[in-house]
Order: sequence, then structure tokens, then C-alpha cells
Amino acid sequence: MQGKTRPRAGLILTGGGARNAYQVGVLKAVAEILPAGAPNPFPIISGTSAGAINAAVLAIYAANFHEGVRRLVSVWEDFRVEQIFRADPIGVARSAAHWFAAMMFGGLGRFNPPALLDNSPLRDLLETVVPCEQIQASIDAGAVEAVAVTASGYASGESVSFFQSAPTLSSWRRTNRVGSAARLSVDHLMASAALPIIFPAVKVSREYFGDGSMRQSAPLSPALHLGAERLFVIGVRREQTAQIRRARLRTDYPSFGQIASYVLDTLFLDRLPADVERLRRINQTLSLIPEHQLEEGGAALRPVEVLSISPSRDVSEIAERHQRSFPRSVRFLLRGVGALNPGGRGLMSYVLFEAPYCRELIDLGYADTLARRDEVAAFLG
Repeated sequence: MQGKTRPRAGLILTGGGARNAYQVGVLKAVAEILPAGAPNPFPIISGTSAGAINAAVLAIYAANFHEGVRRLVSVWEDFRVEQIFRADPIGVARSAAHWFAAMMFGGLGRFNPPALLDNSPLRDLLETVVPCEQIQASIDAGAVEAVAVTASGYASGESVSFFQSAPTLSSWRRTNRVGSAARLSVDHLMASAALPIIFPAVKVSREYFGDGSMRQSAPLSPALHLGAERLFVIGVRREQTAQIRRARLRTDYPSFGQIASYVLDTLFLDRLPADVERLRRINQTLSLIPEHQLEEGGAALRPVEVLSISPSRDVSEIAERHQRSFPRSVRFLLRGVGALNPGGRGLMSYVLFEAPYCRELIDLGYADTLARRDEVAAFLG
């Protein structure tokens, strides 16, 4: 395995809902760059939210990276909203009526709605296409060393990275960040992807957990704790300068959709660039210190190579062009909260689990990665 001859490579798959189709496009290009039948080039895999689901699939099929990517592509290319949450008119109306009744009567006791949407279809899908019980076989075969899935504990307020690995790796604890050894299951994936308010929390062991992005202040840390010495990071948002963002400012009062877009951007996207920048600053600082002084001082710090790939186009603009792909009942609901307006299209970009949109994101990730083929090939060795 590559990790035995070169510094271990870690793969970082952050959350982003339907935007995570972009990750699949990047992985498709990576598979093309690698020789046919190549094993998994990432001994350490860390995923959060929808990225956790992609991470689990790669771990299951780690002995044949191309097969794992093929399975991801086949699912994401044919996605429908109905595979993630109940989007039929009866299901949407029932959920809305349940919430309305709870607000009108000051709560319904133990019958209070646990979330806005019913995501039981997602569990059915995961139980079919993500056989988590096979992860251990990949670890035993040496095809992958560790895979981590991060979720946020509602009671503890901690970011918990559940990881399955070789027995040589141990748990860790930092301020509000915990690494806990576990036998990963669909429950862990559902918990990591449980968007607050939108999807119900999931009980794992003794605590209810929600989306892993909520409390994840350092998205790179789980992979580093598990021994990664190089990081391949796949983002799901185009990096823009402050001048570009301010040029698009609107003076209208923000709609619910616009506020929700802002919250989701903060939840999923804002921490990753900051963490990558922090790591690069540490690398720069370490480069100024002679290596013999680090060794003599017993410093545990080491430079970590980072290769980050993110969309070259605005994903929200892509989502806006595909809004009619939504089922009519979902489109009606989103129009009511302002998510179909320009200010709220960010919200739409996270929940548009429909094939035309996902396919365009896959194509974008594929093209962006091949445009940097030499960099990626050098990283992969």
C-alpha cells in the first residue's frame, strides 16, 4: 500500500448535502489518473455529513478504488430527492401540518415532530448500498488503515469523530473534540448527515447526534490524529474574494431562504478554508526552524503537505439553473420560504438531490481535477 512507502495520505471529505456530488467528480478523475485496478491511495479517510457517506463507500471498496468510485458515481448520477426525504405531496403536507399543530397547541408532548422532513428514505438507501459491516474486511486486508465519521453531540456539545481502524490507533480528546473508536454503522452515517431541524437527530450509544459540521471547528484534525501526513482536501464551494462577495450585496430584507443559506454556508463551508490556511501557516513557521532544533527540542509538529481542490464555478448559480428538477411539492415549499429567489439559492444548492444538478457537479469536479492533473499525479505518486 502507498502509505507504507510514502508519508500516509489522508482524504478529507467535508459536508455539503447535494453539493457533495462535486466530490464524486473529483474522485472519478483521481481514479482515471491511477492505474486500472489500483488500490485505495488514501490510507486515512475522514468524512462529515454527506462526505461521511462517500468516505464509507471508499473504505468498503478500498481494495479496488475504481470500483468504489464507480459505485459512488452510479448512485449520485441518478439521485432523486425522494431517495433522501419524503417529497410526495402527502408526505410534505403531513410534515407541515404536524409542525403547525405543534406550534398552535404549544407542543404535542411525546408526539412533537422531531424534524421538518422525514429522511427515512435515506436510511433505506444506505442500508442497501453502503454495507458498513464490510469496512473491517478492508482494514484487515490492509487496503485502508482508518476511516472516521464525525457527528455533533447534542447533550455533550462535542464534535465526536467515530473511527474504525487497525488496533494500533487510539482515541483522543481535545477541547470540544473527541475521537472515539467504534464499529461504524448506518446509524453513524445518519447521525453525521442529520441537518439540524431539517432531519431528526440519531441516537448513537447514549447520546443523540446531529450533523457533524455543527461543532467541527477543525475539519482536518481527525485525519491528522489518525496518522495522516499528507492531506487531499475536496471542498464544495468556489473560493471568492471579499470584493466579489460585496459586489453582490442586496439591500432587501433577507428572506428565510437567504438566512438559511447563510446558516448552511457557515455550517458546512466556512471552517474548512480557515483550517487549511492555519495548517499552511504552521508549515511556513516550521520551515523557518532548522530540522535539528525540532529534533533536539522533541517537537511533535511536522510539516503536512496539503492539496486542496474546490469548484471553479459558483455552485449556487448551477443549482438555480436546475431548480425545476425539484418535485412540484418541494418546489412549492421552497418558493414559500424564498429559497428559489437569488438570495436563497444557496439553500437550494444543498438539498437539490436531483440527477441533472448532481451530474453537472460531477462533471465540474472531474474537469477541475483533470485541469490539475500533474499536481494530483505528483501527490498520488
